[in-house]
Amino acid sequence: MPEHAHSHSHFVDQAHQTTTRLALSLALTAVFVVIETIAGIFSNSLALLTDAAHNFTDVIALGLSWHAVRLASRPANSNKTYGYHRAGILVALVNSTTLVVIALGIFYEAYKRFVTPPEVNSGILVGVGLVAFVINLVTALMVKQDSEHDLNMRSAFLHLMGDVLSTVGAVLAGIVIYFTGWNWLDALASVFIGLLILWNACGILPEAVDILLEATPRDVDMCAMVSDICEVGGVLGVHDLHVWSITQSLRTMSAHILTDDISISDGAAIQGKINELVAKRYNIAHVTLQLECVGCHPNLYCDMAAVEHEHARV
Repeated sequence: MPEHAHSHSHFVDQAHQTTTRLALSLALTAVFVVIETIAGIFSNSLALLTDAAHNFTDVIALGLSWHAVRLASRPANSNKTYGYHRAGILVALVNSTTLVVIALGIFYEAYKRFVTPPEVNSGILVGVGLVAFVINLVTALMVKQDSEHDLNMRSAFLHLMGDVLSTVGAVLAGIVIYFTGWNWLDALASVFIGLLILWNACGILPEAVDILLEATPRDVDMCAMVSDICEVGGVLGVHDLHVWSITQSLRTMSAHILTDDISISDGAAIQGKINELVAKRYNIAHVTLQLECVGCHPNLYCDMAAVEHEHARV
């Protein structure tokens, strides 16, 4: 079996395992949304209704993430030469944007309840909050495995972990309300939940936008990379350098490499050394190199490097 076919087969198997976990998490969360909404209405608790609304967005987020993983497992074709990997980034962008909108709505409702705090059934608030904590924690752990190197899965994981922390706040508010009668704590717990939601969004949104704009990965120092490549034997210079991300863990690069007028086999050896270098030091697996034996004319990266140098001098 060809290496690329084996690699895609492994990716498909991994995607199947991921979609199974996402589907189970989605089902558990959807059932609990209904339970929590009913409990929030009967207990008159904004914290529970807020958490139910957040859980409902988790259902949407998990559904989108599930669909994105299925799309990403499809092989590349003539219309999608990089495949469907970016589907997960689009989902991460949608998930993080909805988090911001929901947080703003929560703050508005909490403000109204601070002005006129309604009576809250603290018993229901605490009981349902404890059940919510267990369900949210279980579903978050089911998604966590793939979240470290996949922005789509990380957006789903942060959605769920935000619920875990928010239910803790709701339970604590319910306990204090039970002993003190301070119903305004329900609104305060909602503000806490809203802040957690915003924090989750701020962790995903900028990175998703950077990837869609094909920005250089934040941990890649372009000047250091040029210096490293120039240390490879036979390399006289680097220009027209581009580094970008297809997904959080899939990076690609293209560059023009200046060399002497050498044979094709010698050029292939240089390309092999550069490929190995950027894979080990910068985690770039897909590299396109064009070897040249002419001088560097001003172009995109050369111009950017010159501008940055001038700024540094100022």
